Parts: sequence; structure tokens; C-alpha cells
Amino acid sequence: MTSPKVLHITARDNPALQRLRKLSQDGGAYRKLGAVWLEGDHLARASLQRGLVPGLAVVTEGGYSEPTLRALADAAPRVLVVPEALFAGISGLESPARIGFELPHQAGLGPQPGLNSVVLDRLQDAGNVGTILRSAAAFGFGQVLALKGTAALWSPKVLRAGMGAHFGLRLVEGLAPEDLDGLGLPLVATSSHAEVQLHRVALPSPCAWVMGHEGQGVQPALLQRCALSVGIPQPGGEESLNVGSAAAICLYESARQRLAG
Repeated sequence: MTSPKVLHITARDNPALQRLRKLSQDGGAYRKLGAVWLEGDHLARASLQRGLVPGLAVVTEGGYSEPTLRALADAAPRVLVVPEALFAGISGLESPARIGFELPHQAGLGPQPGLNSVVLDRLQDAGNVGTILRSAAAFGFGQVLALKGTAALWSPKVLRAGMGAHFGLRLVEGLAPEDLDGLGLPLVATSSHAEVQLHRVALPSPCAWVMGHEGQGVQPALLQRCALSVGIPQPGGEESLNVGSAAAICLYESARQRLAG
């Protein structure tokens, strides 16, 4: 295997660094540039474990002197070694990491029929979206479908919240409610007004769970397409749960019933 091309960069206006700065600081830039920025050794390692090949690694001079980070960087065909100050200029973190990958982004995917799925209906908070991706990956839901208005799935904030879950999921963005009609799966929504309680119903499997906007819930056009709406018992008396917590509970219950059957 040939060694990657290693370049030592000291100029802030280097074109590759300018590109990475935009990917790091503009949450939707990956859609135009066709690549995503993975900052930190955890995300970099998680992508490699899933067999993904970065186009480029960027590592600080101090990081490249350490065997573990050097080996991680050398998995890329191109390596840029930069001073810590230059890496900090790319980073979107208060405490910058010492390594990052530029990973090609595959756009234009459509929903895959028949695959256990989670539908995100205009979720705004990147932390909620990343949390739901982690739950989907953990509980065997291989596909996440984001309707228009949902936070960008491959933005740096969602990537950090997802902690590597992205790389084990089929992710589709920019959908309308009618785009779900070809899934061939029953849609299941949560509602505080539902008469049927989650723990008392036999859930369909496979299915697509619908998680709605943090303040408005599931939009009417989507709710009409749902075969089932369930409530989550809250004996403590709270009015509602955070959508990330609600998703984890629902996906766990689906997985539990699937494994019990």
C-alpha cells in the first residue's frame, strides 16, 4: 500500500483549509461541496470502522507526532499537517480537536422500501436529531428520513451529537410527506392525546416511527398517513417529553417486541 501524500501547511489561505473552514462553520455547506467535515478522533475512527474512506486528513503538528493519531491520519490518501493555530481556525469547537477527516458525501439517496425507519418531521434542534440517530442505530432502525425543515443531518453539530451513528444508517433528506407513500410500511406516531398506550399495543414490524417538530408535533399531512398513534405513559405528570427521549423509548419498545417475538 502506498504511503499517503503528506503536506505541511502553514498558510491560512490554503485552498484546502478554506474549504474545510466552510464545511466546519456552515451547517449546510456539505450539500454544495459534496463532502462533510468530521472533527476529532472518535468520528474519524468510527467512519473507518464502517469501511468509509476519507478524501483528506488534517492533523496538528503535535498530533502527527503521536503514533495513534498518525496512524489514523495515514488512513487517508492525503494528509495535511498544520500548526495548532491553523487547526483551531478550522474547528467549530471551543476546545479544538487535533485531527479531522474530509469525507465524501453521497447525495441523492431515496427512501428504501421495507426498511425499519425513523421519520423526522421538521426537527430543529441538532442535539435532538443526533440523539435520535444514535437511538435508531442502537435499536436496529437502519434508515432515517428527514422531511424538509429538519436540521441538516450531516452538519457538524448533528455529526457530533450522533457520535458515529451516521455511518451505520441510510440517511435521506429533503422529503415531503407524500415521498413516504412508497415505503410500504405502517407509519407510527406519538401523541399526548392518543388513547392507545405504547406498552399496551402490539407494534407493527417493520415500521416507520414518526417524530414531530419540538413545538408543533407531527404535521397534519403526515399524521393522516399514520396507521397508528400511541401515547407514552407519564405517571409523573409532565405534559410532554423531549422528542429525543420519546424516540429512544419508542424505538426501544419496538426492538423489545421484535426480539421477544
